[in-house]
Amino acid sequence: MPANADPFALFEAWFAEAKEAEPNDPNAMALATATPAGAPSVRMVLLKGHSAEGFTFYTNAQSRKGREIRSNMQASLLFHWKSLRRQIRIEGPLSEVSPEMADAYFHSRPFVSQVGSAASDQSRPLDKRQTYIDRIESLEEACKGAGEVPRPPHWTGFTLSPRRIEFWLDRANRLHDRREFTRAGANEPWADGLLYP
Repeated sequence: MPANADPFALFEAWFAEAKEAEPNDPNAMALATATPAGAPSVRMVLLKGHSAEGFTFYTNAQSRKGREIRSNMQASLLFHWKSLRRQIRIEGPLSEVSPEMADAYFHSRPFVSQVGSAASDQSRPLDKRQTYIDRIESLEEACKGAGEVPRPPHWTGFTLSPRRIEFWLDRANRLHDRREFTRAGANEPWADGLLYP
């Protein structure tokens, strides 16, 4: 792995290769959150934007992950591209996107996805699947003339501003290549170095 003072440029290069090589969802990433008491949970989400500002995903803020995020605005991400034998770990604080950004992304989704999200009480108990299907059909009927669904106020996005990024490259005999980038704050310079595998 070549030395690179800009981890965002290295991420961009690896992500571009993943988009060419991965058969499904190269933007899939594990998102780890924790409660205020430190109990962790993890699930897969999709990266929907990235820049020098950070890595953005969208969710229902009333879901389990949304509640954990709102109570503890720290998270970590993991990209694992098995076909490339690479992974990237990213850690840092979260900030909520603006309502305008949330609106723009929500309405860029297919109509049926907007309906499905708006009709879901994500992570809450569901008595039977038909209840959810009925809600979807009712909302679809109410909104089909408009071609879009009003974004629920609890449906939003978050951007992780990285303080640590680790690039991991598989090598023979488990002699892996690991490079770690760290910084103290969003506008601080990056320090980087190698880690033992």
